[in-house]
Amino acid sequence: MSNADDLKRQAAAKALELVKPGMRLGLGTGSTAAHFVDLLGQRVAQGLDVICVPTSERTRAQAQSLAIPLAELDDLPQLDLTIDGTDEFDPALRLIKGGGGALLREKIVAAASRRMVVITDASKAVETLGRFPLPVEVNRFGAEATRRLIEREAAKAGCRGPLTLRTEKGAPYVTDGGHYIFDCAFGTIPAPEELAARLVAIPGVVEHGLFIGYAQAVISAAAQGIEVYGSLEP
Repeated sequence: MSNADDLKRQAAAKALELVKPGMRLGLGTGSTAAHFVDLLGQRVAQGLDVICVPTSERTRAQAQSLAIPLAELDDLPQLDLTIDGTDEFDPALRLIKGGGGALLREKIVAAASRRMVVITDASKAVETLGRFPLPVEVNRFGAEATRRLIEREAAKAGCRGPLTLRTEKGAPYVTDGGHYIFDCAFGTIPAPEELAARLVAIPGVVEHGLFIGYAQAVISAAAQGIEVYGSLEP
């Protein structure tokens, strides 16, 4: 296991301490969240009783392989806790997510949870969001027209930079929801709330990767140890 993977697993192990019997959990997507799912699977094998909602088909497959009990979000009341990773976080616990392509389902599950706790390594901490390209999920119909509107509205919020259609094996990447993603290399996002409002008002935009007001805490692992931003208390 690489050093980065070891840090991610340490953060995941810390988050696992928050899981109590009978909880309804949201399971995130990405390399750090995969460590949490793996550790959760070990606890389930030892008798832990939980029910989980995955945020992607990839996470669903991993959870099923570990015999973690799953349910559809519509069949459950509000989730107790979602554990997910992040591509960036700032001191206000604002996030950029969606590098793994699951931002829409991740945000739906986070919104349906009483708490969201983020697990990551210290390399994802930034003073100002934007170093990681912001994913914006769009309807496939009129994608180029939507790209132009994203560019225009982002400029009004002080964000400029190339917008790249995400591809996979030479073809446009398609999300679990059947959409495309534009990765927006703004470099810096001076006003995340304004940008979020402008993006969501564009008809062709399905969702964006700015998660503002969702995370109650970030568990960040570094060589020096674990640091918690925000509060882990319910």
